[in-house]
Amino acid sequence: MICTRVRTVLLSLVFMPVLAMSLSAADAVFGRWALTLPNGGAGWLEVVDRDGWYDGSILWGGGSVLPLANVVVEDGTLTVTRVRALERKDAAGEVIRTQQLTETITGTASGDTLTRTRTAPRSDGRGFDRESFSGQRIPPLPPRPNLAQVKFGPAIALLNGRDLSGWSLLGTGIENGWRVEEDVLINEPAPHVPGQPRRRFGNLRTNQEFSDFRLTLDVNVPEGSNSGVYLRGIYEVQVADSHGKPVDSHNMGAIYSRITPTVAAEKPAGEWQHLDITLVDRHVTVVLNGQTIIDNQPLAGCTGGALWSDQSRPGPIYLQGDHGPVSYRNLTLYPVVR
Repeated sequence: MICTRVRTVLLSLVFMPVLAMSLSAADAVFGRWALTLPNGGAGWLEVVDRDGWYDGSILWGGGSVLPLANVVVEDGTLTVTRVRALERKDAAGEVIRTQQLTETITGTASGDTLTRTRTAPRSDGRGFDRESFSGQRIPPLPPRPNLAQVKFGPAIALLNGRDLSGWSLLGTGIENGWRVEEDVLINEPAPHVPGQPRRRFGNLRTNQEFSDFRLTLDVNVPEGSNSGVYLRGIYEVQVADSHGKPVDSHNMGAIYSRITPTVAAEKPAGEWQHLDITLVDRHVTVVLNGQTIIDNQPLAGCTGGALWSDQSRPGPIYLQGDHGPVSYRNLTLYPVVR
């Protein structure tokens, strides 16, 4: 006969590998993931263990980083639920009704690769769409850089002051609202005419791509308008008419939906404003109109509208042109010298 204590030890030894494998399978899905969406767009996912319960956030293409409705890990399979709004529009593109759609995303992790399947009800209610996509684990953030020791190379003028040489329109089947006049880059998309289909105007990117750098520029935002400056094509520094509003991650100078300015330093609409932005080792500093509003803060992942989700690759400076009129001048970049 085996005594109770010996039996307990033996049972523990038998079930310990199973428990270890279960914990390992669950741990494999935790962390931050750079997603390549079914349409090729950029996304981001974070899954965390908050003192015994699972939680997470997701970025799906455009828009903001949003909390997940539910996170479940079972037998190494991660299942998350995302709730989004579906706008019902008439023939002219006007919203006539908004509904809520619940999407389920399931998948497993193998090393640093996440394989996922998205199941979403079709917008007409006739069945489900199922799409596969993948993600790569985002490496841990490097230490906060000492900016006093960073060396910058010679200035690169991104505008020649005459035309759009060195820049290209992003996307296909879109209109160009950009032009250069007297050293100023101007975007004037045609206003929407009620009752007619909406016209699509494009974003503008540099042909040249960059890694880490300091970027300085002046921007003028008309009343109620909105634009954005994308660093390396993946991090949006918000450009918007937000004068007089409380600080928010969607206001002027913010890293869109990710980092909120510590102080509101924007000027009224229609005035020229100065941005001084430094991007080094996945940390960003933003100085708006002479005030530091983001001080060497870490970038957890891409923002909505990113060209891709890989935070390690070089990319262009790109300017949002599909939201409203805006003007830029004196765009100057100083690349980091390694």
